[in-house]
Amino acid sequence: MADQPKTAEPARGGLSPRKRQQISRGIQYVVLVVALVAVALFADWGSLAQNFAKLDVARESLPELFTVALRNTIIYAVGGFVFSFVLGLLLALMRLSQVGPYRWIAIIYIEIFRGLPALLIFLMIVFMPLALSGFEVPGGTYGQGILGLGLIGAAYQAEVFRAGLQAVPKGQTEAARSLGMSATRAQITVVIPQAIRMVIPPTTNQFVALLKDSSLVFFLGVSGQYVELAKFGNDQASQHANATPILVAGITYLIVTIPLGYLASRLEGRKGRTR
Repeated sequence: MADQPKTAEPARGGLSPRKRQQISRGIQYVVLVVALVAVALFADWGSLAQNFAKLDVARESLPELFTVALRNTIIYAVGGFVFSFVLGLLLALMRLSQVGPYRWIAIIYIEIFRGLPALLIFLMIVFMPLALSGFEVPGGTYGQGILGLGLIGAAYQAEVFRAGLQAVPKGQTEAARSLGMSATRAQITVVIPQAIRMVIPPTTNQFVALLKDSSLVFFLGVSGQYVELAKFGNDQASQHANATPILVAGITYLIVTIPLGYLASRLEGRKGRTR
């Protein structure tokens, strides 16, 4: 009888790769459990609760937490998003243009505003009236916040749109031109709508990023009816000498951003399945 082929076996006294993987995973679980137990045993839970979870201080933040701070945060974020959406689309079209000066203007803008810290942009807006005598941003404090977020977001949104525009098959433009459409009309009625549908998931992520970046409005020196969540939490914490309002503001951010992030993930997954 012919010899049967022998399957590879682990060396005597050795472990198979699968067994080694199971042991490694078990060790990681043990280390994680030990770390959690150590935190639970040695953390000063009383002090943490007193400084970060004082219910009477949290109640003092209501209802202004939602009626003022959250409302303003949404105003800044939505306004900045609309600004960045329009300007970002324009910059993307300029960067893909066959006109050289348009491309260079778009490239310079995108590189500058992606390279500068967002905080520096807001500080420039604060000092803009000193550099341009008599100049005022329309909309006052709201206008300044929306301008800062819009300028920052447009640089990133432009790259998102550029990827979407380049992803539209060239045959779509050629088919539109064969029907007698001009290049501009084909771009507006055929290419751009398809590109916008393609970039909905990353655009949703951009909105989440702007919502978090709205905390930079803090550096415009806002107060009173113009405060957003970060400024509101800081002011309340200073007033009560307690960090609970900062934690409450953070939780409020999460209430908004986590569902939006989940929505972006679902949209991205759906887009991947339809390819």
